[in-house]
Amino acid sequence: VQLQASGGGLVQAGGSLRLSCAASGRTFGSYDMGWFRQAPGKEREFVASISWSGGTTFYADSMKGRFTISRDNAKNTVYLQMNSLKPEDTSIYYCAASSTGRDTRFEYEYAIWGQGTQVTVSS
Repeated sequence: VQLQASGGGLVQAGGSLRLSCAASGRTFGSYDMGWFRQAPGKEREFVASISWSGGTTFYADSMKGRFTISRDNAKNTVYLQMNSLKPEDTSIYYCAASSTGRDTRFEYEYAIWGQGTQVTVSS
């Protein structure tokens, strides 16, 4: 599986963006998927994850109620809908795929990473 993230851009505070992560390969539906982000000078942090079936999702506390992760296995794509964006959401956002079946909130569970897409939120 290879991952290609897109949908980033510049948005004003309070606005919305939807990120997409398109996967190549026939086995996308067997992977748990996650979104992480990394701001300049900071460590990469967990944003959200979704199980292979879409039945289980996790969110970082600061994203709950604002971000929604979803997936369409028929389209080999995972999405991150981001609403009520804040300047502190400015980061490079990465999608990743995990086949371990373990806790998807930890980046070490992910072996496959996309290239990242820049999200900039202006105040």
